[in-house]
Amino acid sequence: MIILASASPRRQELLSRITLDFQVISSDVSEETDSGDPREVVSELAGRKAEAVSRLHPSDVVIGCDTVVYAGGEILGKPQDRRDAERMMRLLAGRDHRVCTGVDIRRGTERRLGVDYTRVSFTEISEEELAWYLDHADYMDKAGAYAIQGEASRFIRCIDGSPSGVMGLPIELTYHMLKQFEGAVL
Repeated sequence: MIILASASPRRQELLSRITLDFQVISSDVSEETDSGDPREVVSELAGRKAEAVSRLHPSDVVIGCDTVVYAGGEILGKPQDRRDAERMMRLLAGRDHRVCTGVDIRRGTERRLGVDYTRVSFTEISEEELAWYLDHADYMDKAGAYAIQGEASRFIRCIDGSPSGVMGLPIELTYHMLKQFEGAVL
């Protein structure tokens, strides 16, 4: 059995593009970290999530994931409130940034870790557009205060890399990692 250690509906939808034979068990681990390096952060947090669920289900394949946005030398996680979301969107407007997603897959003592990087370019965002976005978008549980499949898509000029990685589960990377676990996928 494959277990997704995340309650994220987006990750569930993305994993269903690889397999329908999985269940969801949220890990509920702390997402606090001292690292300022995006790769270290997503690796550590994805690992924590996978490990917490794997301890309870050692014979199953467990997938832990974490995503951060990296812009202007700062890691942008989920916004704390509207003001924080506004600050993040101002930082992203008219610039390129990186989205980093870590995938940690385990079964017992067997472990694979992968990190996906995607460059995203935003257009400029006017004050009126930003106000509208903050009034209408679902941004509170999104790294960097946006989802590429949501209202922020109107501000995305281009994506260089994995769109599914930006959404929280890089399909290609995850599929190839899962294939390394005998019997996990076709």
